[in-house]
Amino acid sequence: MSNRKIRVGIDVGGTHTKAVAIDDSTYEIVGIGSVKTTHEDELGVSAGVVESFKKCLTENGISPDEVTFIAHSTTQATNALLEGDVAKTGIIAMGQGVVSGFLSKIQSNIKDIQLDDSGKRKITTAHRYINLKEINSAKINETIDELLRENCKVLVATKTFGVDNIDEELEVKKLGAKRGIEVTAASDISKLYGLTRRTRTAVINASILPKMFETADSTESAVRKAGIKAPLMIMRGDGGVMDIEEMRKRPVLTMLSGPAASTVGALMYLRVSNGIFFEVGGTSTDIGVIKNGRPMVDYAVVGGQNTLINSLDVHVSGVAGGSMVRASKSKIVKVGPRSAHIANLPYATYTDPEKLKDPKVIRIEPMKDDPSDYIAIECANGVRVAVTVTDAAIVLGIVKEGDFSFGNKESSLIAVGALAEELNMSVEDCAKAILDDAANTCIDVIEELATKYKIEREQITLVGGGGGALTLLPFTANKMGLPYQIADNAEVISSIGVALAMVRDVVERVIPDPTPDDLAEIRREATDMAIKSGATAESVEIQIEIDSQTSKVRAIATGSTEIQTQDLSKSIEDDEAKKIAADSMQVDVSKVEILAKNSHFFVVGYEKQKTMEIRVVDKKGFVKIQRSDGDAVATTAAGVRALTDKLWEEMSVYKSDIKLSPDFYMCIGAKVIDYEGMASLEQMHMVMDSELITRPSNEEIILISARNDL
Repeated sequence: MSNRKIRVGIDVGGTHTKAVAIDDSTYEIVGIGSVKTTHEDELGVSAGVVESFKKCLTENGISPDEVTFIAHSTTQATNALLEGDVAKTGIIAMGQGVVSGFLSKIQSNIKDIQLDDSGKRKITTAHRYINLKEINSAKINETIDELLRENCKVLVATKTFGVDNIDEELEVKKLGAKRGIEVTAASDISKLYGLTRRTRTAVINASILPKMFETADSTESAVRKAGIKAPLMIMRGDGGVMDIEEMRKRPVLTMLSGPAASTVGALMYLRVSNGIFFEVGGTSTDIGVIKNGRPMVDYAVVGGQNTLINSLDVHVSGVAGGSMVRASKSKIVKVGPRSAHIANLPYATYTDPEKLKDPKVIRIEPMKDDPSDYIAIECANGVRVAVTVTDAAIVLGIVKEGDFSFGNKESSLIAVGALAEELNMSVEDCAKAILDDAANTCIDVIEELATKYKIEREQITLVGGGGGALTLLPFTANKMGLPYQIADNAEVISSIGVALAMVRDVVERVIPDPTPDDLAEIRREATDMAIKSGATAESVEIQIEIDSQTSKVRAIATGSTEIQTQDLSKSIEDDEAKKIAADSMQVDVSKVEILAKNSHFFVVGYEKQKTMEIRVVDKKGFVKIQRSDGDAVATTAAGVRALTDKLWEEMSVYKSDIKLSPDFYMCIGAKVIDYEGMASLEQMHMVMDSELITRPSNEEIILISARNDL
């Protein structure tokens, strides 16, 4: 019997569904299975999930008994919303008081949510309000009856200040379940105040429940028939996974799980700790930020409306390897967003050059209401092909023979050459003009994200994944003057991300002036949520964040589905840590020194102009923190408080009448805890104490502080 433990990740893309099997002890890829995404199948894309999984196992000699972890990303939640495949949703709102009740009625009455610009696709709603003084089982059942008569298929229970006491929402859910009606409790989806946003988020969740149940049931059934005993996990939009039972309750959390998968792949497999990550497909490019070893997270927007759904802040750019070209009679007008796939045209490069005789430029309208100046090449035999970004990259020699997206250079030259002749340009200049416009679309997104997350330009590395990475990334990086790297196994990086993802859950609350008891409570709640989502209790780690401006307290819980977790690489030594840090700082290794280290981390510094640039490198080779003006001191759990007081004053910056407090980071155990943006020293102590209370007083810790400057 095999002792191997295999992790399987399956990513559902627009064109292909790819399964990757990874050895849990060596992180070697031991199998890949790819099939066309089954959009038209009776079971939808879940059929492709199962097909790719079976192919991955059977073609690579993997036994079902060896699979200890299986997870997949899903487009179903997003597709259901994009396609309007949603259920009419009834809202049962609850509140009390004359003024408060009046406001509750208004704020909880979510009107139909438009899902596209045409107004044809929308979530339709119906609303009822119950005064809490009159609430009982009979009243709730009577209200459910009214909403069912209005053809509501699912319900939302939402109560004013329900995050403080969810009892009535859960009672509606219980009574609905007795009658076979799915009910989403709004305060189960989010613990944040804001009745309108919380209710809207719950409405979106409830509306997709019937569709998601179909997918969950068919996928789980097929996996069980394949002999897999490991729990089936689903990728979340925030980069974690949850088990299928939790997905049935909160399917809305799976929105944007595809883009999240690629970012997790970059983070876990490529050891990217600071950079802008691209996943370049055929139709679009997903661009996200990894900073200090953490992907950036924001609230998702659905139909132009804000929600309380945490997802990785990944921007979808309408240009990629298959993007078609728009052109006037004299110049390139625009590249994308229409792709050759959607236009049902082959790329020129994937067409036999013998079929491209007597090429002629024509202008087409690929889809209804598209501009009519998209370029196609029509040949004497009636064959039509698209000129794409991939063709331009092949013409310029950026994509070479042996690369994943390489086709036939002669075919690319014929197609780009025909367009160049019409525009009175050289073939090379025409290809450059195509890539230049495509790069500009990406650069706009990169600069927006760099500004939003305060990433210094000298700290940006562009990292590419996806089958089309080479078609777009090198040209974009060179135009910006930035370093870049292409992922190993770039074409399956999203599937790798799914396979390596950890269980994750987040609890957010608005708590002005939180107390130690408040922090302890939110830690407990986040721990319980992660365990419910499939993590083992022993593996769960919690990070507390406090946003002083909004009074939001966030507890992020991460854990694994097995007690034992593996390192992604062998342990590095001093010299390698210095080299990694020097490369990150773009200086010679002779100029850096180790400022502090313990059994898990090195802090490496480079002194320049009376400031110390620092990098925190863990024993696996990840750069976890990078700051341009910082300090690091090794201490113990018992000595942290006094050291924090000292560094708080030493590292503060005074600007006129403004005092800019420093940021702190604590290397404790095998993790780095981020204490950026603490409003006061007292708040800093309280959050640190919530972590230190569980640690022995002699545990080794490194405290890092960094100056802030305007």
